[in-house]
Amino acid sequence: MRLCAQQAEACGRWVISTFPRDQHTMIHRRALLASALGFAATTLLPPAAGHATVGWPRVIRHDAGELTLPAQPRRIVSTAPSLTGILLAIGAPVVASAATTPSILTDDKGFFSQWAKVADERQVEVLYGKLEFDIEAVIGAEPDLLIISATGADSVVQHYAELVAQGIPAIVINYSNQSWQDIALQVGKATGLEIEAADAIARFDAYAADVAASLPPVEGPVSIVGYNIGGSYSVSKPKSPQARLLAALGMTVTGLPESLRGQVTRTSDFEFISQENLPAAITGDSVFLLRARDEDVVAFLADPVLANLAAVKARRVYPLGPTSFRIDYYSGRQMIDAAARALKSR
Repeated sequence: MRLCAQQAEACGRWVISTFPRDQHTMIHRRALLASALGFAATTLLPPAAGHATVGWPRVIRHDAGELTLPAQPRRIVSTAPSLTGILLAIGAPVVASAATTPSILTDDKGFFSQWAKVADERQVEVLYGKLEFDIEAVIGAEPDLLIISATGADSVVQHYAELVAQGIPAIVINYSNQSWQDIALQVGKATGLEIEAADAIARFDAYAADVAASLPPVEGPVSIVGYNIGGSYSVSKPKSPQARLLAALGMTVTGLPESLRGQVTRTSDFEFISQENLPAAITGDSVFLLRARDEDVVAFLADPVLANLAAVKARRVYPLGPTSFRIDYYSGRQMIDAAARALKSR
C-alpha cells in the first residue's frame, strides 16, 4: 500500500514539474494532481473487496485496526502535537489539538512553534495542555475523526479502546517509522485530502530543490549531531529524516563508524553514545547540530573534548534550528532555511 501511495505521489510530482510554475494557477495544479492521482488509483491500487478506492464510505486501515468512515471528516481532533503540523499542511479541518508543555520549542499554549501561527490563523483550540490526557475534553470536542499517535510522549494509544467504546472514530498512526510525507499520504486518504497531501509534498520538494540550487557546494561528508540535548549525545543515521533533507540539499551524511557500534546506548534515527566517544563518532568534514541555535554552535566549538575535530578546527559547524528535532512540512522548511543561512554566511 505504501508503494502504491508513493507511486501516486511521484506521478503527481512529475505532472507538476513538467510545466512552468508561473503558467498555472492552484486550480490547474489541483486538476493535474487529481488526474495523476486518479490514474494511479485506477491502475496501481487494487480495490479492497466490497469497497471503492475513492468516495465514501471508505475503510481506513491504521496501526490499531480498521475504521469505516461514512463521510469525509469535518471536525478533526489531534491528540498528537507531533502529527498536528502534518494535518495542517494538507489543509485538514483540525478544530482542536493537544498541546505539550510550553518551552522554547513552543508558543505559550504549548503548540510547536513551527506550526503554531498556522493553527492560530485556523482557530485551532487547545484540546488539553501539557500532554495531560482528558477524555472529557475529547468527547466535548465532538470529533468525527480523532488522530492518535502509536508512540512517543504524546501517545494516548492506551486509551484507544476506551475512546472507541465512547463511539469516537479514531485512527492510530506511528510516526516513529515513517516520513512526514508517508504520514501525509496516509492521513490524506483518511480525510479525503489525497490531492492536497500530494500537493504539499510537491511544494516541499520544489522548495528544497530551489534552495539547493542556490547553495555553495559542501565538500566531503557531513555529520548531524545531537549535542548535549538533555545531557545526551548522538549521531544521525544516514537515512534519518534530517539526513534525507540534507541529502536533498546536495550533501552526503555519514553515520557512526562501525568501530563504535558496541558503544551505542540506544538507537532510533540517531545513535546515542557517551560524550567521551563523541570525537571518534563524528566523521564528517562538517557538522550540523540538531535542535541548535548559534549559541549551541559556540558551546560545541568550545568543548575541549572536540578540539581536534577537523570540523571544529575549520569552524565548519552549523545550527539546524530549534525545530529540527522532528521533521514535518513546517519544521522541514525551517531546517532548510537554517542550513541555507549557515552555509551562505560561512
